[in-house]
Amino acid sequence: MEMSARAVAGREVYARNFAVAPTEAERIMNERAGAVFTREAFEAAGGPGWQGQNLTDRDRSIAVIAALVAQNVTDVRLSTYLGLARRTGLDEQALTELMVLLTAYLGQPYTSLAMEAVRRSAGPVPTA
Repeated sequence: MEMSARAVAGREVYARNFAVAPTEAERIMNERAGAVFTREAFEAAGGPGWQGQNLTDRDRSIAVIAALVAQNVTDVRLSTYLGLARRTGLDEQALTELMVLLTAYLGQPYTSLAMEAVRRSAGPVPTA
């Protein structure tokens, strides 16, 4: 099935967020969520939220991280946007500060799990 220009733009967003080629982003999404969901996700990502000029990918990554943490999502979906945040200039201290800030609004249960994901996605954690 041929993609609309908006879906093509959305696939580019997913490729950028995953740090892979567009065809690989499509393969990953199809594997994770199926073709129908992937088409819809690409259409959405091709719209103004990810294509607008007033937010940077850094801004978007912070917004998506906050939304995912608020929904207690700490799996590969969060790791994807933690990676985007790191690639756009947020370091471990900034991500830690974000989790501390979110704790005031979301509570510790969700943000403590998210903080584990921040540490896990940063690489090996020293063992005691």
